[in-house]
Amino acid sequence: MNYPQKDIHLHLVEACKAGNRKAYNELYQAFAKAMYNICVRMMGNSEEAKDMLQEGFVEAFRRLESFRAESTFGAWLKRIMVNRCINELEKRRIEWVNDEIPETLGIADEKEGPDEEELRLSVERVKKAMELLPEGARVIFSLYLIEGYDHTEIAEILKISESTSKTQFMRARQMVKEKLLAMPGFVA
Repeated sequence: MNYPQKDIHLHLVEACKAGNRKAYNELYQAFAKAMYNICVRMMGNSEEAKDMLQEGFVEAFRRLESFRAESTFGAWLKRIMVNRCINELEKRRIEWVNDEIPETLGIADEKEGPDEEELRLSVERVKKAMELLPEGARVIFSLYLIEGYDHTEIAEILKISESTSKTQFMRARQMVKEKLLAMPGFVA
């Protein structure tokens, strides 16, 4: 059975809509850390992530009346944060590579061999490797692998083709693997 998802923060949203300042703070406290982590992954550094977090919450609180509880407040807020980061990155005119995956990369599409299982590394190592990715690759890697968007959604959000999204993701994944393998203390 498919049960509707209950939004445990809906009472806070309603209190905010009614002008309760304490509710604004509680809503911020409930989501700030998770939204900050999204912004860090998207922007690649802490200072820009803090700016995006602040701007995203300001935008969300301004648009609170448009929240219709068709999704959870967290999902709605996440979309605002992701869009805020993407808009900021677009201002920098990220260059998206629009060509096919070269066969020489040797990356399997879905299934990986034993090497994939051997790459079980700490979250910190993966984060460090992600930080080293070029901006466009980091955004797509984060949206697909961490935020859970599919390539069709990413293509729509970033205004690129689906094949570009797939290509960038595959390249980013390969770069992350290479960076992880090059890290001191890595045992394959």
